[in-house]
Amino acid sequence: MTMKTLYILTPLAPLIGAIAAGFFGKQLGRANSHRITIAGVGIAFLLSLLALRDNLANGMVFDETIYTWMTSGGLTFEVGFLVDRLTVVMMTVVTSVSLMVHVYTIGYMHDDPGYQRFFSYISLFTFAMLMLVMSNNYLQLFFGWEAVGLVSYLLIGFWYKKPTAIFANLKAFLVNRVGDFGFLLGIAAVVMYTGTLHYGEAFAVAPDLVGKTMEIIPGSAWSVLTVICIGLFIGAMGKSAQIPLHVWLPDSMEGPTPISALIHAATMVTAGIFMVARMSPLFELSETALTFILIIGSLTALLMGLIGIVQNDIKRVVAYSTLSQLGYMTVALGASAYSAAIFHLMTHAFFKALLFLAAGSVIIGMHHEQDIRKMGGLKKYMPITYWTSLIGTLALIGFPGFSGFFSKDAIIEAVHGSQTAGAGFAHLCLLLGVFVTAFYSFRMFFLVFHGEERMDQHTREHLHESPRVVTIPLILLAIPSVILGAMTIGAMVFGNYFGSAIQVAEKHDVLGRLAEDYHGVFGFVLHSFKYPAVYLALAGSVAAWFIYMRKPEIADAISKRFNFIHRLLENKYGFDDFNQKVFAGGSLRIADKLWSVGDVKLIDGIMVNGTANKIGMLSQLIRKVQSGFLYDYAFAMIIGLLAMLSIFILST
Repeated sequence: MTMKTLYILTPLAPLIGAIAAGFFGKQLGRANSHRITIAGVGIAFLLSLLALRDNLANGMVFDETIYTWMTSGGLTFEVGFLVDRLTVVMMTVVTSVSLMVHVYTIGYMHDDPGYQRFFSYISLFTFAMLMLVMSNNYLQLFFGWEAVGLVSYLLIGFWYKKPTAIFANLKAFLVNRVGDFGFLLGIAAVVMYTGTLHYGEAFAVAPDLVGKTMEIIPGSAWSVLTVICIGLFIGAMGKSAQIPLHVWLPDSMEGPTPISALIHAATMVTAGIFMVARMSPLFELSETALTFILIIGSLTALLMGLIGIVQNDIKRVVAYSTLSQLGYMTVALGASAYSAAIFHLMTHAFFKALLFLAAGSVIIGMHHEQDIRKMGGLKKYMPITYWTSLIGTLALIGFPGFSGFFSKDAIIEAVHGSQTAGAGFAHLCLLLGVFVTAFYSFRMFFLVFHGEERMDQHTREHLHESPRVVTIPLILLAIPSVILGAMTIGAMVFGNYFGSAIQVAEKHDVLGRLAEDYHGVFGFVLHSFKYPAVYLALAGSVAAWFIYMRKPEIADAISKRFNFIHRLLENKYGFDDFNQKVFAGGSLRIADKLWSVGDVKLIDGIMVNGTANKIGMLSQLIRKVQSGFLYDYAFAMIIGLLAMLSIFILST
């Protein structure tokens, strides 16, 4: 099998599974539907491992056209694959997490009537993400970009009889359209100034665009590269849920838990991070764009983490942690630490998928109760879920030795050493975010697994560990959550693992400078104790234990004392209310005016009904001429004859 065939089969395998389960699910039955989709994703995972092994062995970059759709005006529209070090990492992460989610779904969705449809959707989601990360041109990138958005719409609203789910999927769809509009403008600007859709060709021309300007507003010159990069990043703000386009992601929890893990761990929300890293040759040429990215990411990391403190839905707490961690990745991009961003993307994919699936296991045990205030003491009932949740939580807060520790610390150190404008502010936000993350993560952990049992008697009597089809994926995800960071940080962050896949200007190469002081994994761990991040994580964990386990009355006292802040956080800073009143409400008011004035009065009143009424009135007048009396007709004939004679005489 040639490498080209291998790369073509990788996205096709889950696509075939999706088609089979989607169109022939009833004929195949439930068991065969999950078998064929899991087999498709499993094949994609094995092929991704082969691609990773081959790339590590020879370092060859595959960049070829697979299919040319059309050529118009010298512009080629094609399907093509670019497989390099960055691609194989994303392929492996996407397919491995997707495989775990597929297996887990057998247990979680066991009694759902839409079983086959769900497997079809998640398999199609995997195909779309693979097409996105393997693309070598902007057309295919946009296809994958929109495809994951479409399938996420279907998955978030999977329970289509549930009004909140329909509201959530429509919200996700519309918010992402806002980001995608900017993304499309960015791609259009790339084509306009480079004359190509191919990554490599566009990157080669990019240095020639330095200093070039364009006038978006007459009389105001804008840097072409800054416009391109900010346009592309607005797309990333939608997909990767950065302020203010973050509002769709918490509501996406209305979908089934497996898709929450798939969307929030390795696929849709990381598409924006991957895209900016892929476009590093463009972003490195715009200081303004890098600063913009840095500020947006730092605000997202801190502000979204603070909201997590007041959430009581177990899935929403994990969702806000995703928003915060995406902020960390975005800050790394703004600091030109692209390798650290992808490294955190990789480690985060596993421990965040673990946390979501563990939350799903708790929900199964609690008979679909999601309020953490109605849980407590689950440790003795669900030991596997407990220990795997603890591993995921320790990885999330950056506990020394766990995978999240290496990736978060690398980002914080990179931002600390960055010379990009706004790096000082971003560094402060990240450090505060470390404390906040530890606090809300262990708040949830203690309220769910420790303390008094707050569930009702019926739920308590039926509490037990989830079946193996649920717990085995938890265990398999817990392993990389512990060891993956230590295994890969040296090569991926401080080595030259990515090669030419990521390009960094010498003045921005903060990771290169940090690499000079890197002395192995053990040295990195010891070095971290000289800086505040580790102690802030410890302080946040201890504070959560003290407040929610020892002195729970403190939490009530604080919420009452700082009622304004508490309400602000519960209200999510008013973003949802603003969008609902201004954008949604404004659109409805405009639509109402267009209907009442344009449709009712203009179209119906004047054009449709008005025309009919005028014809009726005219008919009423004309019918009076047809009286049926001979003298009336004779009189009309005489009048007509006189009129004709008058015209004839006057004309001569």
